[in-house]
Amino acid sequence: MIKFIKRLFLFVLIVAAAVAWDAQNQLNSPLNIKTERTFEVARGDTFSTILSKLNTAAFWSSARQQTYLKAYARLTKKDAQVRAGEYLFKPGVSAVAALKAITEGKVLLHSITLVEGITFREALAQIQAHKAISTTLAGADDALILKQLQISEYSHPEGLFLPDTYRFPSATTDVEFLRRAHKALQNVLAEAWAVKTEESPLKSPYEALILASIIEKETGKVSERPLISGVFSNRLKLGMLLQTDPTVIYGIGEKYDGNIRRTDLRTDTPYNTYTRAGLTPTPICLPGRAAIFAAVNPETTKALYFVSKKDGSHQFSETLEQHNQAVRQYQLGGR
Repeated sequence: MIKFIKRLFLFVLIVAAAVAWDAQNQLNSPLNIKTERTFEVARGDTFSTILSKLNTAAFWSSARQQTYLKAYARLTKKDAQVRAGEYLFKPGVSAVAALKAITEGKVLLHSITLVEGITFREALAQIQAHKAISTTLAGADDALILKQLQISEYSHPEGLFLPDTYRFPSATTDVEFLRRAHKALQNVLAEAWAVKTEESPLKSPYEALILASIIEKETGKVSERPLISGVFSNRLKLGMLLQTDPTVIYGIGEKYDGNIRRTDLRTDTPYNTYTRAGLTPTPICLPGRAAIFAAVNPETTKALYFVSKKDGSHQFSETLEQHNQAVRQYQLGGR
């Protein structure tokens, strides 16, 4: 009898060892994934629901792999730790690694790059067009957008969001995205304002943002931005009109057809810096970090004018006579 018990015990140990070995092997074996695949864990999904979804989508290499993962998750209490989100599984990922991903919330992150110089409406359209963004502001006007974002210190959303590359999980709302971009803008603007030079005529961070947006639209060359800031700062100090075409174009709005005419320069709008002194009432685009810092740190210069050389750079002049000569040379072909 004792021998029988010993043999039975040994048999049980062998079976248990075999099961443990098989379980470990199955849990650490790759799932049935030949190419990258996404998997969605919805809010409220139980672990059993997740296993069923994985089974329906044919993720398992074997039925035992599913059985062992279910048992392992219950024993470790990970079945109660799943997090909703979209997950990316690559070929070679094991069952245990997949479980770790969905219990630690290692969700797939999408990205959007907001380019310097685009308008708020262009940025909003780009954000809402992304497949991973949930749109909640469809058709909303500027006032409602600001209300939803809980922005009360400004009356217009233009320029209030930092151009950058943002990574975010699926189902992020447009409001959540914009709040993040606004917070990033506030941080950069505060950082820049803290190092504003005494030579700058700007009276508030918002004025810095406005000037930065004009600088952003005037040049794509980072090296020129402080000098262009210097020209505009000189004009503001002297009470001269800024006379910058991008502000006129912004004031024309959707009617702008790609050409700016003399009648446009003479037609008064709140954004026409040929007819109105000082800065525009709001920014005219989303300025980037470099333009913001250039706005508060103008280069010391006597220049009051600049004209495009049509190669991405500008010719700067101290007098109107020099400027007119530069216009003839670079814009009129020497005429």
